[in-house]
Amino acid sequence: MTYRYATLFKCVNIIVDYMLLNLVLYVAFVVENPHLLWSNVPDFYKINFLLLNLLWYYCTTLARLYEDVLRKEAVPVLKTMLASLATFFLLPALLTGLLPGLSLSDDFLRIALSLFSFAILLWKVSFLSLRKIRRKFWIEYQKIVIVGANQIGQNLYRHIVENPQLGYNVAGFFEDEPVSEQGQEQAILGKVDDCISYAKKNNVTEVYCALQSSQLEQIKRLMLEADKHMIRFRLVPDLTALYDRNVMLEVYGDMPVLSPRQEPLENKANEIVKRGFDIAFSFIVVVFLLSWFIPLMAIIIKLDSKGPVFFKQLRSGKNNRPFYCLKFRSMTVNADSDSKQACKGDARITRVGAFMRKTSIDELPQFFNVLLGDMSVVGPRPHMIKHTEDYSLLINKFMVRHFLTPGITGWAQVSGYRGETKDTRQMEKRVEADLWYLENWNLLLDLKIIFLTVWNAIRGDEKAY
Repeated sequence: MTYRYATLFKCVNIIVDYMLLNLVLYVAFVVENPHLLWSNVPDFYKINFLLLNLLWYYCTTLARLYEDVLRKEAVPVLKTMLASLATFFLLPALLTGLLPGLSLSDDFLRIALSLFSFAILLWKVSFLSLRKIRRKFWIEYQKIVIVGANQIGQNLYRHIVENPQLGYNVAGFFEDEPVSEQGQEQAILGKVDDCISYAKKNNVTEVYCALQSSQLEQIKRLMLEADKHMIRFRLVPDLTALYDRNVMLEVYGDMPVLSPRQEPLENKANEIVKRGFDIAFSFIVVVFLLSWFIPLMAIIIKLDSKGPVFFKQLRSGKNNRPFYCLKFRSMTVNADSDSKQACKGDARITRVGAFMRKTSIDELPQFFNVLLGDMSVVGPRPHMIKHTEDYSLLINKFMVRHFLTPGITGWAQVSGYRGETKDTRQMEKRVEADLWYLENWNLLLDLKIIFLTVWNAIRGDEKAY
């Protein structure tokens, strides 16, 4: 696969982005200070401009915005762009208190960030449109063959056909075993041993080998022959016996290491961004909401039933470490609270408790858990210790969700898998949603989940009881 001008267009994207950023920073400065020109810009503005440029560099590096600008499809590019913008919006607010030099006014930041968002999204959409129209201009489509017409070879062929941006044109397959025409999507060009001679005669630049590991000697022979004739040889291993899904490949020295899943939050930078967001969001909730709401709820709860205002329960946290999860007490004091889930029509739920649970108000004290680091705003919901022990024996991947810090809300909850789990299948669905979140985390997804949680609380959730 050859992309003409790949480096050039990467540089063009970087240069245009930074030109737009600095242009809107200057425009915002002029709007706020119409009597000053650039020659009279105070030094602290110039320092802040530099800091904002460095923040944009951090955000785009974190999101890998400038990688494969000609290869990545439009939707992933725009998602990466929005993730970069979301992080770029968040970080100045977080750093204002930490860096005295970052002291720009709210009006300046509002103008600059709004203009920058509009300008850069318009530029990216324009670039993607041009890229689509002129794709043939910068992609040289290369002819390749696939050795092995088995399921792996067929899957590879379909992937190449569905992703024309890869720049490959599959001439056909080479296979020794008889292949039924049903399900066969491309011509069989000959036996396996014929593929290199065919490649030499027909200007095939790469050979993709999808043979089984049991055919190791044949694979080695093809590899050596391809090297002799300067034909690139790609090996596609069959991992279906180990994994039923995509895997991550890392290389330690000369050793390939496979992982069954990607985990964005294993990246320390992502972890810092998520933790910073948790602290900022929770601090706002605690200061502006819970500071007056807790005394009010304390009076209401005490008037409604006897017992403490808060309910504290030991639950499974990150890496299965137990922690005490805080809630407003929504039930009468009972001996079954650590073993029995709430169910529809549960007699233990108080009148005020029914309303709190329906609107998720009872979960609000968990923002203190977030500030303490035991929980995150978004993540898998923590379960009672007993339920963790029980379900870990019934569901194979149940404990994987504990790689993450538990959350006040999560992808499972906004996807309809909240509340009582009456059978194992319901819990399996919740675990599947939690694992999807673990593998696909980004800050934009957290914001989406928070929005959906608030929306569900406003409209009411039939599973909240």
